[in-house]
Amino acid sequence: MSGHSKWATIRRKKEKLDAARGRVFSGLIKEITIAARMGGGDPNGNPRLRTAIETAKAANMPASNIDRAIKKGTGDLPGVTYEEITYEAYGPGGTALLIEVFTDNRNRTLSEIRHLLGKNGANLAETGSVGWMFNRQALVTVPADEVDENEMLTVGLDAGADDISLEDDFFQISAAPEKLDDIRRAVEEAGFKVDSCEVVKVPQTEVMVEGTHARQLLRLMEMLEEHDDVQKVWSNFDIPEEMLEDG
Repeated sequence: MSGHSKWATIRRKKEKLDAARGRVFSGLIKEITIAARMGGGDPNGNPRLRTAIETAKAANMPASNIDRAIKKGTGDLPGVTYEEITYEAYGPGGTALLIEVFTDNRNRTLSEIRHLLGKNGANLAETGSVGWMFNRQALVTVPADEVDENEMLTVGLDAGADDISLEDDFFQISAAPEKLDDIRRAVEEAGFKVDSCEVVKVPQTEVMVEGTHARQLLRLMEMLEEHDDVQKVWSNFDIPEEMLEDG
């Protein structure tokens, strides 16, 4: 398993704990607000909003919070206007990072992200210098307990999945980005629980990092994801399993 895939699993477990403290809720509210602002408040005609709502429901966000976030996005309620930005960076050991943020103050966020990178052996890159290393991919995760593997394969492949794998007690169903909603709906109609559904950035190739560079990178990933404005961090690292478990 690649380091980044393992990190995604660690992050998912961490997010379930953070949700109780509102960390995940804050990010989801921003995503819902931006999705509603960009594509309208009707989830039936706005796939991004529909996905954000489903993700929020999976995290047990109250319906009233979801409704307020939509109305803030459409302008029916006053609220902060967020800007969506992706920073590209070079990380320790020759790794690449994509840092997705939602911010109401571009200059403040840029300064803080640059500071975190500099503290951990990384630096900002010019736009386009890193993004080409990643492909967009739909990813739906389903808890593997009480799920028949053969049926999972049938449901996923019939819905257009490119690959289905078992990673740390979760089935991971990957497909072309435009298939995200089809996969999610097919899984739910089959009676399976969707743990998460999103469009992810998958590295075309991976870079193995060890020792000091690995420790720097894990610390950087943790610090970036703890930043209030950061939504997602994607990287192309591969790190020995034992370092990830310790990290």
